[in-house]
Amino acid sequence: MAVNLYFVGTAGSGKTTLTKTFKDWMDQHGYQAVTVNLDPGVDELPYTVDIDVRDWVSLPEVMAEHELGPNGAQIVSADMVAMNAKEIREVMEGFECHYFLIDTPGQMELFTFRQASREMVSTLGDKSLITFLFDPVLSKQPSGFVSLMTLAATTQFRFDVPYFPVLSKADILTKEELEQIKTWSMDFWRLDTALRERATMEKQVGIELIKSIQNMGLQRGITPVSSHEMFGIEDIYTAVQDAFFGGEDLTVD
Repeated sequence: MAVNLYFVGTAGSGKTTLTKTFKDWMDQHGYQAVTVNLDPGVDELPYTVDIDVRDWVSLPEVMAEHELGPNGAQIVSADMVAMNAKEIREVMEGFECHYFLIDTPGQMELFTFRQASREMVSTLGDKSLITFLFDPVLSKQPSGFVSLMTLAATTQFRFDVPYFPVLSKADILTKEELEQIKTWSMDFWRLDTALRERATMEKQVGIELIKSIQNMGLQRGITPVSSHEMFGIEDIYTAVQDAFFGGEDLTVD
């Protein structure tokens, strides 16, 4: 049975670009991957979509039918997408592949925080892993990094499936910035120290969030990834293989 690999992150973190890059990488290595778009509001995509939720739910039609603005229509559309989960699953079962690469909505709250999405992930298959993208600009500040860690932990809590944190667009960071973020992800004492140099409210809230994440055992080292320079892509593949196949490579026919 194929793995459902979800790409999740805040708006602009690079989910769609990474979906394309990972598909290209799979193709180059002879592995079979099928792309799935779950964003009914996207205008254009840089990759060929094999399964497109827009075939079931059209954002412009939802806006017109329900007399809603873009934000309200996005919420209604997200629930409508989940209502079609069984039909989407049936289409997926018509493909023979190693991975389904699932590109989630640009506004991650439409996917992460709605009960309908939890049911949809469950319906689409048990063998699922979430690649959570940390935005590099937000990650440069300790408070921003802690905020993203909290979102990543919340995502794992909501869906209860394995997740793999990556630092997207890592090529835009300096070597010093990249090393600092990697250190923060592995050493909460260093992150705590960085936070203590900030304003009182920011410091206190951040420290309490760090303690909560640490107590839940959700501390994970982050993996830098760049779609532009093509590094870190194989690390995502390795994470999936470790999670579901004992680390063995896929078989190429």
